[in-house]
Amino acid sequence: MPLFRIERRSGFRVLRLQSADLTNRLTRACVVTLTKAMRELAQFAEPVIITGNHKFFSAGADLSEIAGLSGPAAFAFSQMGQELMESVESFPAPVLAAINGYCMGGGLDLALACHRRIVAPHAVLGHRGAALGLITGWGGTQRLPRLIGKDKAMKMFLTAEKVRAAEALRIGLVDLVAADPVEEAAQQLVKISGRADFLLQTESGDAVVG
Repeated sequence: MPLFRIERRSGFRVLRLQSADLTNRLTRACVVTLTKAMRELAQFAEPVIITGNHKFFSAGADLSEIAGLSGPAAFAFSQMGQELMESVESFPAPVLAAINGYCMGGGLDLALACHRRIVAPHAVLGHRGAALGLITGWGGTQRLPRLIGKDKAMKMFLTAEKVRAAEALRIGLVDLVAADPVEEAAQQLVKISGRADFLLQTESGDAVVG
């Protein structure tokens, strides 16, 4: 199954994470492929909406992969994740995260690297690493405090608490709560671009379609 599909619309693209188990875990293969995709899409300098499915934006890194990593391999994996987040954060056009369901760990790191975050009312966000004896190495320890403040970020990291949509909005973790995050993100881009023609052309694959 392809790691994601790209839905090409007029003036922007929707990058939809997908996996057979619906969790959209950020495996090493997924991280490498997404980084390549974002770098290729940057050529077009058009906005991107990153989303998942109705249950998961992303459950984060694949813990079974992490468990088998040695020190040097774990460091390399951390660097791979940081390169992905940098490719999102430095993208030459707006990148919006449209979040349904769970957005955890590395998935939250990905959302934090986006320029705006729009969530469904049932969305749940969090860094659960502390419950597993882990801490993210993908930049979340820097981006989260900058976004919501050190105290709130430390609470999320140390307690591994899950933050639901309404609370996430209250503390500034997300920008908007909407029934359909993808369509709301599209409307946000309408305001940015002034374009209202969003005919959808879907292209599937684990490589970017220009």
